[in-house]
Amino acid sequence: MDRILQNFITALRRSGVRISVAETMDALRAAELSGYGDRLLLKDFLSASLAKSMPEKEIFEVCFSRFFALDYITGEDFLLENEGLPPTLQGEAPLTQIFMSGDVGGLAMALRSAGERADIRSIQSWTQKGLFMQRLFQELGLEGLNRDIRTLAEIGGQDAVNQVKALESMRDNLMERVRNLVERQLELYAAQRQYELSEGYIRNARLSALDERDLARIHKIIQRMVKHLKDRYSRRAKAARRGHLDFRKTFRKSITYGGLPFDTHWKSKKIDRPEIVVICDVSRSVSNIVRFFLLILYSLNEVISRIRSFVFCTNLVDVSPLFETHPLPEALAMLRSGTGIPILLGRTDYGGSLLDFRNQYSDCLTKKATVIILGDARNNYAEPHTEVLRMISERCKRLIWLNPETPSLWGSGDSEMKKYLPYCSIARECSTLRQLERVVEYLLRVHNR
Repeated sequence: MDRILQNFITALRRSGVRISVAETMDALRAAELSGYGDRLLLKDFLSASLAKSMPEKEIFEVCFSRFFALDYITGEDFLLENEGLPPTLQGEAPLTQIFMSGDVGGLAMALRSAGERADIRSIQSWTQKGLFMQRLFQELGLEGLNRDIRTLAEIGGQDAVNQVKALESMRDNLMERVRNLVERQLELYAAQRQYELSEGYIRNARLSALDERDLARIHKIIQRMVKHLKDRYSRRAKAARRGHLDFRKTFRKSITYGGLPFDTHWKSKKIDRPEIVVICDVSRSVSNIVRFFLLILYSLNEVISRIRSFVFCTNLVDVSPLFETHPLPEALAMLRSGTGIPILLGRTDYGGSLLDFRNQYSDCLTKKATVIILGDARNNYAEPHTEVLRMISERCKRLIWLNPETPSLWGSGDSEMKKYLPYCSIARECSTLRQLERVVEYLLRVHNR
């Protein structure tokens, strides 16, 4: 296989482009047809073979421009010209001889070969830049060049001094170009790895500790998360809805075709999509988690039949109409700012909010509904009204409590979590994106069994 093309495909894969073996063979044949002489023609051929979507084409454009960039060893002023060198002062190291002979092409080939031997494509992190620079210097024979420079300096004389200065200047220039080469290889081969490490950190970091600058990344992660859940559980629901083959009806209809089962019939099966009732504490300590949890839930409208959402702080308010009449991002922004919502953002009162729910909205509780309460259960030492939570637990299918605090803090200070625990089907810590994803996946999984 063409070594250059293999390295380029490796760079594409590490940048997030999915390339199969068949597509690799197509790209190889395309490169054979186009050759490497015409850069634009090669780019068009490889793009048609390897990039399958607009995001992948954008990645392909960046990778192609970086991978097939011009050599780093260029410029007439980089190497010393032969007529300025005294012929009696020669170095022993190969790198010294390349410098003194003015062989720009030889230096470019030496750098390329050193990169292959140093396996520079295996770089994974910016912390490895120093390591790979040292490997390249070692493969290039930089120590031999330094030894020749010291030897010339000991000889003395104006010619030797001039040559030492010229070699030192070229060495510094080469070191700068090696640094640029390593940085470009890092961008080419490790960009996706850096992105994955950053995404892994965001998925596992406490949402309350993330900055505003991370919000765009969080939304992208949630979009991919929602797409994965939709693809997984929508397919399962469609397959289940189809049911099993109805042999009696199929054989009865096949009489028309001489017994051949052209017209198949399937037993219909009703799919019980989950009904969700969400009761969220929107005080400052929980607001970020509530925001992203509702974003995930309402993005899954294809696999969740109905969502009733309530928010509370000092009192409880039904915000379901907000999501029905406004686009999801706008509804979340209004929820965060409190615009148009008659909620009192004073001292958090779990007991009073539970009473509000019982008195005004308990009719939404059915044996098909899963009730999710998201909050830290810190009630400011007010009456917890656990009897309301018991009523909710008895009238719904299951009651899940998601608490952003670690279990070791449950029941400490003004937390009423331990008093609420006996009435919960499940109680879990939920303070990161990964924990939110597991909760939502659990809800979809138990309703698709």
